[in-house]
Amino acid sequence: MNKAELVDKVAEATGKSKKDVEDVLTAALGSVVEAVAAGDKVALPGFGSFQKSYRAAREGRNPQTGATIQIAASNGVKFSAAAGFKSAVN
Repeated sequence: MNKAELVDKVAEATGKSKKDVEDVLTAALGSVVEAVAAGDKVALPGFGSFQKSYRAAREGRNPQTGATIQIAASNGVKFSAAAGFKSAVN
């Protein structure tokens, strides 16, 4: 499911216009991105939580040449699904 399909489904379920649903979805996702980027944990009960994670610098290998390369430290995002979400998937 892509964003347009999600907007269609939510609009149908709520009776709201697709434009209103898209605006709310865009704002909600933007708020989650901003909060996680700032280092906050975003928890959505029944769905899961997002948090920033740190990856230390490390040594890697170029798979084509086998040469050793340095991989820089970086930040990533971890998502932990809530128990209700996990059970719905299983």
